Amino acid sequence: MTSRSHDPETLAFYNREAATYAARRLATVTQELSDFMARLPAGACVLDLGCGGGQDSEVMLAPGLRVTPLDGSEALAQVAQARLGVPVRVQLFEDLDDEAAFEGALANASLLHVPLDNLGQVLARVFRALKPGGIFYASYKAGDGGDRDSLGRYFNFPTPKALTAIYAKSAPWETLEIAQKDGHSYEQEPRTWLLVRAVKPE
Repeated sequence: MTSRSHDPETLAFYNREAATYAARRLATVTQELSDFMARLPAGACVLDLGCGGGQDSEVMLAPGLRVTPLDGSEALAQVAQARLGVPVRVQLFEDLDDEAAFEGALANASLLHVPLDNLGQVLARVFRALKPGGIFYASYKAGDGGDRDSLGRYFNFPTPKALTAIYAKSAPWETLEIAQKDGHSYEQEPRTWLLVRAVKPE
């Protein structure tokens, strides 16, 4: 790994497999996504950080949220843009430079590719991008440290304790809650997910 917040091999996977990966699921209103949207004001500006094929952005655009989809994979961004009909920003997490621009930020199964040593830097950038009172939701695959899956993708696989410490050190979040949920991976392997909700102070 390097000091970058992205893994080139993982990014290459998403560029290579963009069409197949993006077609893996329909736009679905999950309980987590529904809870996130319910906490936002009407017409809120939302950052979809690592939007993938654009499924979550599609759900959030439907009720009138003003969504900025972002992905580090140019190929995935092209797929998402064709799906959504709105511009999709091609940008790495480490290059996020918005300031007080969003009422909400969503990182659904995206920041789990950031090395834990560099995750705090990305979280600090998300904190800066949020308006006061902004809500940040992110999900990670639980584990005991970074490793690659059978497809060669890098995952940070944090413990709840490690994740709590990284968030706490990254910025002065007013609220930090971590829940666990049983689920599965892209390859349909059973996985425990860590669901994080953080709030920037007013």
